[in-house]
Amino acid sequence: MTKAKENKEKSKSSWKQNPERVKQDILRAAMSEFAKSGLSGAKIDDIAAKTETSKRMIYYYFDDKEGLYRHALEAAYAKVRKGEVNLDLADYAPTEGLARLVAFTFDHHRRNPDFIRMVMIENIHHAAHMRSSQVIRDLNLGAINQLRALIARGEASGDFRRGIDPVALHWQISAMSFFNVSNQPTFSAIFGKDLYSNDGQAALRDRAVAMILADVRATSEDQDDQS
Repeated sequence: MTKAKENKEKSKSSWKQNPERVKQDILRAAMSEFAKSGLSGAKIDDIAAKTETSKRMIYYYFDDKEGLYRHALEAAYAKVRKGEVNLDLADYAPTEGLARLVAFTFDHHRRNPDFIRMVMIENIHHAAHMRSSQVIRDLNLGAINQLRALIARGEASGDFRRGIDPVALHWQISAMSFFNVSNQPTFSAIFGKDLYSNDGQAALRDRAVAMILADVRATSEDQDDQS
């Protein structure tokens, strides 16, 4: 048996025995390819070459390239939202919980640049695929609800000022974490790479946490009103 035929047989066997693993393998390769080449530039042949399956099976699972792109986008959002849930914010005091969330978001985005590139690509397409995805809407609604619950606890304890909008707070956290990755090439070309060293990134993460906590913290006047 030739090497190519042997690999093909292994791929077929893998698909039959563990189709979910094969789909996850395809999505990982697809995310990398879409992040590198965009929706129009990515090729199914190149994605298939990086997986243990075939082009035919990619179409079987995901219908077409746009279907694969949408599923890859959903998988990218599912990963970050799962990480947020796993923080178990309800187990922490409001201030500590929010600090954990900001630090997690900063670190997640830094370690997953393909996620940032996928979001940038989707913005180029005016969020057309995201708008058609109930999965992404549900995932992000869950993130806002988790933040809303954290804010409510912080307001009740007197740690947070009144009237914090969870969507606006989510925007603030995302903005700093997203810019850190999306603009790294241009920012470092202009100002140097010091901020992108390990020490520089740790300092920026700590500063992001401090800025968010300073914004939500209740003043003495807020605390008097709540007493």
